[in-house]
Amino acid sequence: MDKQLDVVVFGATGFTGQLIAAYLQRHYHNSELSWGMAGRDLAKLQAVRSQLNISNDVPLIIADANDSGALAELVAHTKVVIAAAGPYQLYGESLVAACAAAGTDYVDLCGEPTWMRQMIDKYHTQAQESGANIVHSCGFDSVPSDLGVFQLQQLATQHHGAPLQRVKGRVEKMQGGPSGGTVASFMVSAKNAKQDPAIGALMINPFALTPDFPGCKQPSGTKPVHDEELGSWASPFVMAVINTKNVHRTNFLLGHPYGSDFQYDEMIATGPGAKGEQVAIALTQGDGLVGKGNAPKPGEGPSPQEQEDGFFTLGFHGSSDQGRLSVRVSGDKDPGYGCTSMMIAESALCLLQQSLNGGFWTPASAMGAALIERLSDKNVLRFSSHVE
Repeated sequence: MDKQLDVVVFGATGFTGQLIAAYLQRHYHNSELSWGMAGRDLAKLQAVRSQLNISNDVPLIIADANDSGALAELVAHTKVVIAAAGPYQLYGESLVAACAAAGTDYVDLCGEPTWMRQMIDKYHTQAQESGANIVHSCGFDSVPSDLGVFQLQQLATQHHGAPLQRVKGRVEKMQGGPSGGTVASFMVSAKNAKQDPAIGALMINPFALTPDFPGCKQPSGTKPVHDEELGSWASPFVMAVINTKNVHRTNFLLGHPYGSDFQYDEMIATGPGAKGEQVAIALTQGDGLVGKGNAPKPGEGPSPQEQEDGFFTLGFHGSSDQGRLSVRVSGDKDPGYGCTSMMIAESALCLLQQSLNGGFWTPASAMGAALIERLSDKNVLRFSSHVE
C-alpha cells in the first residue's frame, strides 16, 4: 500500500506531542515533508492545529491507542510514526505491534526498559521480517548518551587505534523539569517493579536490553563517589537506569565495537572538594533533578519560558595509555521537553533516509554518525571533542 505520509505524530494533543507538532510546523511547513497529527479526539486535534497555526493541509487522523483497526489503518499510510503517547507500558504496545506487522518505521521517547525488553522479545522477529525499524528512546533519554559514547569510541579508535574499555558519562550542567507524562511513567515503572521481582531485576540490570549477552561487571553508580581521574565528586543520576542500558544495547547490536568487556556508568558531576561532596550527598538524599513541590499531572510540563531557559551539557570521558579523550553533548533548551521534541522529530526524519533491515534499534545503532550530523546541522545539539 502506498504510504502517502512521511511522518505522523501519534499523541499530538499531549504535552510533548504538541511540542513536536510545533517544531515540524516551524521548521518544515514550506518543505516537501508530508506529515500528519493523530490522536483519539478530533476536536482536540482541531484545536491544537488551530492554536499552533498549522496548515489545514496537515491531516488529522483519529486513532485510539487501544483500537488496533484504526492503528493498522494509520500505519498503512505512514512511513515513520512518532509515538508521543505514554506511559508506553500502558498505551504503547498496540502501536508497536501495528508497525511491526506493517513494516512501518517507529520512534518514541520511551524510558521504560522493562516494557522495551518485552517489545523486543515479542516483536523483533516480526519487525525484521516486515522491514519495520523500531527505535526507542529518541529523546533526552537516550540520544545524548547514546550518541556521545558512540562518537567518543569513534574518536578513540581514530586517535588511539582501539575503543575505550571504560567510559564515564557525567551530567556537567543541567536545568529543566519533568512533565506529567514522565512522572506517570516513572510511577508505573516503580509500581510494577515493586509487585514483580522479575521486573525489578530487569530495572537494575545494565544488560536488560541485550538478550543472551550477560556482559561484564559494571560500576554501580548508585552512591556518591569521588573520581580521582576527573577531579570531581559524582552523584547518582536518575536517568542512568535507561541510558546505560541503551548504550550497552548499541554495543550489542553493532557487534561489540566497544569491546565485549566494555564498562559504562552515568552520574552527576558535583565538583571537587568538600562542597562537591556535600552536593553529591544532598542530591542522593533529596529531590535531586525532579525538583520540589507537587508533581505535574499528565498533560502538564515546563512553561514556554522554562523550556527556553533550560540547558544541559553531558560529558563522556575515557583514557588509555595514549592519553585522555572526551566528548561533550550540549543543548540550549529544557532537556526533557524543549530539546526532546526537537531530537525525536529529527530522529524520525533521519530514519526516513536510512537503509536498515528491520528490527529493534537504538538511536546510535540505527543512525549513528548521520544523526549526529543532522542534530548538529539543525542546531538541536552541539558535539565537541577533546583529545590529549
